[in-house]
Amino acid sequence: MRSSVQAQPMRLKLKAVYRLIVDNFLAASCVVALLRLGPAELISYIRPVHLFFAAAAAAVYLMLRPRAVYLIDYACFDTSPLVRIPMASFIEHTKHTPSISDRSVRFMSRLLARSGLGEETRLPAAHNYIPTHEYCTLENARAEFELVVFSAIDDLLSRTGVAPDSIRVLVLNCSLFCPTPSLVDIIVNKYNLRCDIRSVNLSGMGCSAGLISVELARNLLQVIPRGSRALVVSTETITPNYYVGNERAMLLPNCLFRVGGVAALLSKSPANARFRLKHVVRTFTGANNDNAYRCVFQEEDEQGNVGINLRKNLMAIAGDSLQANITRIGPLVLPVSEQLLFALSFVARKALRGARIRPYIPDFSTAFKHLCIHAGGRAVIDELQRKLRLSDEQVEASRMTLHRFGNTSSSSPWYELAYVEAKGRMRKGHRVWMIGFGSGFKCNSVVWECIQPPAHNTHGPWSTSIHRYPVDIPDVLSH
Repeated sequence: MRSSVQAQPMRLKLKAVYRLIVDNFLAASCVVALLRLGPAELISYIRPVHLFFAAAAAAVYLMLRPRAVYLIDYACFDTSPLVRIPMASFIEHTKHTPSISDRSVRFMSRLLARSGLGEETRLPAAHNYIPTHEYCTLENARAEFELVVFSAIDDLLSRTGVAPDSIRVLVLNCSLFCPTPSLVDIIVNKYNLRCDIRSVNLSGMGCSAGLISVELARNLLQVIPRGSRALVVSTETITPNYYVGNERAMLLPNCLFRVGGVAALLSKSPANARFRLKHVVRTFTGANNDNAYRCVFQEEDEQGNVGINLRKNLMAIAGDSLQANITRIGPLVLPVSEQLLFALSFVARKALRGARIRPYIPDFSTAFKHLCIHAGGRAVIDELQRKLRLSDEQVEASRMTLHRFGNTSSSSPWYELAYVEAKGRMRKGHRVWMIGFGSGFKCNSVVWECIQPPAHNTHGPWSTSIHRYPVDIPDVLSH
């Protein structure tokens, strides 16, 4: 054991030397090649026609290349206006739902004790009443949406000083609540936005839809005047999705999902921007895979109660989807040394099928300083930590967000980003990797680069509780 511990620093040093050599090999080779050519020989290779075509190609590239997109700022919904729902209160209210059996109540109690959620998560106002399901009305669903979204947008506009009429793009995602008029129409009406605004309402796309909204807003910004802004809103309305049956796989969302939302402002102008959008990578694994397609599925149980069925193979599907996403995002962000090791591992596994060669997991700490993994539940975070071989510190933001706010669906990576900033850990140049999972099945990634850390951390959803975090989260919570 002692020799193994002593060998660990040596392995780390050798790996650091390897990265230094490989990552700088190409640049060094180019410099050596240029030095070997004298100035006269170098000029002899260049002809006027070469300069003309090079200038023309550069001009075409500059005209057609996608413009960089920046995150001006973001604002997460501060859940303090809502009454917290301790687990004991949640279970007590569930007991008064006649169609939910005592056996199901005991199952939910055991699940909550192992969920990783704390005692300060928030549920909508309908959950303050008994029996809860009788108050899950359309009117209360709209009231929940307006409270969450209007609060986040008001905070964002107040922070940035942006006038609503400068917003030319509005993208909103909310999977399971889709009334008429649409949710984007509610926002346009409330804030008197432009009559020619490009507005899109995404529904049914699951917890990864927030990152899809970022990509859609980025694409729309490419075709509108420079300096215009895009407003991205991500939320999930809990009120109309209270399941009142006894299918265990459909009771899980009742236990895990909580109120949350975020509003983010994007622009092609870097003025006053805080982050630059570097990459968006989307992978969809449900095209030829019915297991992936149906692992998160809205349906009726045998009694006709509608709910979301989270099947047992969800973690395995999420792991495969993550692997597909890593394969695509790796070449964009990893240094050459890590890409080479990953490629060699892939070739070896294909060539030596009989041999048990474990796949090489890239060290993503070489590409990212912060990871914001969708806080879908303790099992989701555990699976990603195992798959990516992450340290406890690297998944701290995800675990603490799950504990403090629960699964807020598509907005959870933004609460994690807010956690990192509230802790004062963000620095200029730091890269952030947001990972989201959603029905279908989808795994999406967004990479941000910090331009300007927050000037102060007095605002935001963590303002009243950050001093208490991180906290120790036991495997089983005792009541």
